[in-house]
Amino acid sequence: MDRREALKALSLGTLVAGFSLTGCETVTEETAVEHEFWKHVTEEDLEKWNSQFFTDHEFETVKQLANMIIPADERSGNAEEAGVPQFIDFIMLDKPGNQTPIRGGLKWLDIQCQKRYEKNFIDCSESEKTDMLDEIAYPEEAKPEMQQGVAFFNRFRDLVASGFWSSKIGIEDIGYIGNVPHNWQGCSHEALEHLGLEDKATG
Repeated sequence: MDRREALKALSLGTLVAGFSLTGCETVTEETAVEHEFWKHVTEEDLEKWNSQFFTDHEFETVKQLANMIIPADERSGNAEEAGVPQFIDFIMLDKPGNQTPIRGGLKWLDIQCQKRYEKNFIDCSESEKTDMLDEIAYPEEAKPEMQQGVAFFNRFRDLVASGFWSSKIGIEDIGYIGNVPHNWQGCSHEALEHLGLEDKATG
């Protein structure tokens, strides 16, 4: 399983609560916020978006970092094309508890890159950015002095995954088609047999 598929698997558990797959109306607060954002924002809004929380430098860092977490592939565009940076900017105001950890984490990332490469994250080469992120992307392998970065990256990665797979591009990537009419003929013989319910169905 590649990185993109792993992120999808992790995020689907929370996103599925927001889809009306079974008619259940119970939706988590986090999922409700995600879908409220995509319900009201348009592609034009995303293109003309002026950051409401991040500075220009921070917002560019968010874009580059989000695109490294979810790059484009043969099925869909990257995080930026899906509108994830704007989504995260919105979440910063809607969920203020994220503000200090995310802003502090972006600053931490720049400080580490300054120490290593004498430049901010956004000015580093692709290989330098990758090497830096490899230090914090794998919690079990991270050095003790990298734990602040690990905590930041875990939170940021969750925001990117939630934003991407609740967006139009992300939902299409999943293959979710919504509630559509379907002529269900009941469980197959093989399924009933597997569940040990064949006798009950025929009795």
